[in-house]
Amino acid sequence: MPRWNFSFRLSLCWLLIVAVCLVDPLGVRGWGPHGHEISGRAAAMKAPAEMPKFFRQSVDQLTYLNPEPDRWRDRAESDLDPALNSSASLDHYIDWEFVPAGALAAPNRYEFAAELIKTGQKGTAAGFLPYRILELFQRLRIEFRLWRAEQDAHKRRWIEDRILNDAGILGHYVTDGANPHHTTIHHDGWVGENPKGYTTERGFHARFESEYVRTHMQVNDLLPLIGPVRVVEKPREEVLTFLRNSHAKVEELYELDKREHFGEATTSPEHKRFTAARLAAGAQMLRDLWWTAWVTSAIQPIPAPAVKP
Repeated sequence: MPRWNFSFRLSLCWLLIVAVCLVDPLGVRGWGPHGHEISGRAAAMKAPAEMPKFFRQSVDQLTYLNPEPDRWRDRAESDLDPALNSSASLDHYIDWEFVPAGALAAPNRYEFAAELIKTGQKGTAAGFLPYRILELFQRLRIEFRLWRAEQDAHKRRWIEDRILNDAGILGHYVTDGANPHHTTIHHDGWVGENPKGYTTERGFHARFESEYVRTHMQVNDLLPLIGPVRVVEKPREEVLTFLRNSHAKVEELYELDKREHFGEATTSPEHKRFTAARLAAGAQMLRDLWWTAWVTSAIQPIPAPAVKP
């Protein structure tokens, strides 16, 4: 092989490596570790006294688990095989701009994907965040139901481990949904028509959810904003409403950044109020879903009617 050809190929290889490091083609992270941890901690600290003792005493564990799904997006592991990252990354967002009218009435993520395909889109175009939240919520309720019924102390402890794990992982996706960036195609800089001149900078997502949150927000900023606990009467509808409400904040987020960039040096009290409200909204929704899974697990589901041969 000629020397110039080898040098050219080597240079091209390094350029590709740098490009992969600079751009995450599978989507951006959630709130960053700090934001996820303080949201998870606030939700756990606000858990009602009527929840099981083992749950209320696991604040630190629930805090630790909130960022866990982002840890699965390990670059070294993805380089070995993209199977996990390329599929799991779709659970962190829902791009409302790609959702056809009525598509989220689909009972599960696969039929939702089929609805997108009918409109000529890829089945994965919009992400699956609402379904991931509902799937984990239902798993948690089932586990609470099993825990109520189990008499064997050893098995009960194993169920408790399962409950805490799924409650913590559920927390990641709920708190992701409180970040407007996770509900829009404008997840890291404005795309397409931009008459209001919002930032198109790649890196806005990280500046807001990681850099700014890490340097400006603490759990005590969230706690006073979390309201009384309530049962989520219609989980599917209310999860979608929660995500729509977050999407409604997209332009406000961009407008704030236009006035003063989010980052370590940001001084605006408006920026802090907005961010605290979003983090608290995620913590409150999470706490209420935990509570709902516990309360409604006491109600035995109606058995399906017997099918005649």
